[in-house]
Amino acid sequence: MTFVVAEIGVNWDGDFQLAKKMVEESKKAGCDAVKFQAFQFEQIKSHPEAERLIKASISKENIEKINQIANENEIDWFCTPMYPEIVELLKPYVKMFKLRELDGRLIIENKSNELIKNVLETGKEIFVSTEKTPKNCKDYGNSKIKWLYCVPKYPCNIEDIDFGNLKDFNGYSNHCIDPIVPISAAVLGADVIEIHVTMDKNGNYIDNNVSFDFNELKKMVSDIRKIEKIKL
Repeated sequence: MTFVVAEIGVNWDGDFQLAKKMVEESKKAGCDAVKFQAFQFEQIKSHPEAERLIKASISKENIEKINQIANENEIDWFCTPMYPEIVELLKPYVKMFKLRELDGRLIIENKSNELIKNVLETGKEIFVSTEKTPKNCKDYGNSKIKWLYCVPKYPCNIEDIDFGNLKDFNGYSNHCIDPIVPISAAVLGADVIEIHVTMDKNGNYIDNNVSFDFNELKKMVSDIRKIEKIKL
């Protein structure tokens, strides 16, 4: 089974009712998990939407409620931590972690930082985004790490994507607005597919330029499940 992740990210806008609806719709669409993000204000203070972003970051003030929403919908949730201290807060709530492409690049170069070290020490499964093949890095054989091919452009074009080395990865993290791309990743054997989602593509949500709405998501997940049957 392809593990399909709905990346809610910051598109829930710090609104619990919106988060609840997005988690519900992700479950209905057939996703296996939903994902959020966690960062510090210092990291995003220069962003024009900094106040909105920090409201949508997982923190000690909202983690219990997010966990409750996921549990009520019987769907796993996890998070991309972007600073070391948040890992300890997340650890009791999540079964896995996601490391962004910036950190994935360090791992590929056989480098580390406090955040990577903290996540690895949890012993939990880790999804790592990277554009460059991880095949030659020292952690390539680490059974806890699942490598996701990712083009770090928001959004990227079909022409930016090269699935030539997809066999070196466990899956694909999508930033392309054409649904044929995650479908193609499934056809080529990706075991994990991560897709950004939004409640309304015409609404004012920060990551809408890389997000699909839930009608599109449902169709994509349905197509992925059909592909699984063909592969069997």
